[in-house]
Amino acid sequence: MIIDQKSLLTLQKVFDFIFLNVSFILAAIIAQPIEELYSNQLLFILLLLQNILWFVVANIVNAYPEFSNRSFSDQLMILARILTVQVLFTIMFLFFVKENLFTRNFVLFYGLILLTLIYLKEYILWKIIDKQRSRGKNLRNLLIVGLNDLSKEFKEEITFRPEFGFKFIGFIDDRDFYSDECLGSLNELDKILTERNINDVLYASSLDDTDYLTKVQRLCDKNAVKLTLLPQIKALSNSNLEINFLGNFPVLNFRHNRLEQFQWRAIKRLFDLAFGLIALVAVLWIVYLLIAIIIKTTSKGRILFNQERIGKNGKRFLCYKFRTMRDLYESEKNNLVDDSIRITTIGRFLRKFSLDELPQFINVIKGDMSIVGPRPHAIVYNEVYSEMVEEIKLRHRVKPGITGWAQVHGLRGDVFDFEENKIRTKKRIDFDNWYIENWSLKLDVQIIIETVWQIISGRNLGT
Repeated sequence: MIIDQKSLLTLQKVFDFIFLNVSFILAAIIAQPIEELYSNQLLFILLLLQNILWFVVANIVNAYPEFSNRSFSDQLMILARILTVQVLFTIMFLFFVKENLFTRNFVLFYGLILLTLIYLKEYILWKIIDKQRSRGKNLRNLLIVGLNDLSKEFKEEITFRPEFGFKFIGFIDDRDFYSDECLGSLNELDKILTERNINDVLYASSLDDTDYLTKVQRLCDKNAVKLTLLPQIKALSNSNLEINFLGNFPVLNFRHNRLEQFQWRAIKRLFDLAFGLIALVAVLWIVYLLIAIIIKTTSKGRILFNQERIGKNGKRFLCYKFRTMRDLYESEKNNLVDDSIRITTIGRFLRKFSLDELPQFINVIKGDMSIVGPRPHAIVYNEVYSEMVEEIKLRHRVKPGITGWAQVHGLRGDVFDFEENKIRTKKRIDFDNWYIENWSLKLDVQIIIETVWQIISGRNLGT
């Protein structure tokens, strides 16, 4: 028997609903006398709100996708976010109603019981499905129309990833139907769909032949088989494709950038201002003062080193840093890799822990930079990198950042070997573009936390 994916998702939602309510009641019983469960109507209001909140947040974070390639750990992380919201909402509710509904133990018990039940359900469900699929059960028979390099890659992918729930049956192709991998031509499709009990057909042939595609669609409809299109755009798969409509015509945007939209730019700017001002007022003014005194007393020259860098849309701005080199060398043209002879003792320490970048919080307040984004290149560096990577201008679609996705993955600075440096530069810019096309406020917070952790733990430090 094939368990339909939508039916499976409905079953998950039902279980989550049951576990949510059971956890709530059990926690209330354990935390205090059972008589109090019936004495206050606010209890049932909170329970109702918890149910509504669960499914609202689950929908926002896509906890029940119809088609998922998530790993087990990824799914647990998604559920952890929903559970966190549930617990925080409970605390806020109890605070604002200002009634002694429950003891503090209730929140603890509620969170632990719900976490245990939900995670146990996910594990058992995952193991059952994995065991069934390893035995060839609970799989959808898949036929691919079109025998080419892309469709072969797709076949390898679904074979390697059993969580997709497909069993590959074979190919259909008019040009190469004598191949060992091919079951026949389009003329035999109707017969194959019936005899092989096909559940899904993936169309991976050319979209130019509309008559061919129409015939495949008609035969799939005739046999009640689900048809899915696989466009021939695998080479651009590193782009975050976005589907839009111009009138009645569907169009694909290959370079998606949420920060082109005003509301997301406003949210990111507000976050930058709030984070930057809090950091400056609470901590950084003291750090600035101490570093400034040490720089001034240990070497001659200015405290800050101001340098023109490339910002959003290629515009230049003055980027602030603590001076880390002897003043004699600061005015010289930078090489691709700094000569350690020019760096002061305190400068070496500041660079290692990225403390020389702290004045860039002022750039953030001014609006030249963001807390998180692609690191801004110096003019001379950008010219060198432009010869290495053609798509370097794509990273200028957003404001540069103090830290970034590439930096937390260890892609900081340059190396002496030209070829290795070229590879690292290309990889760094790929990471920058991935960040732009997958931006979210959650991702910014994640990068900030990872940056702080790396500085504390000593990982991915500068040189």
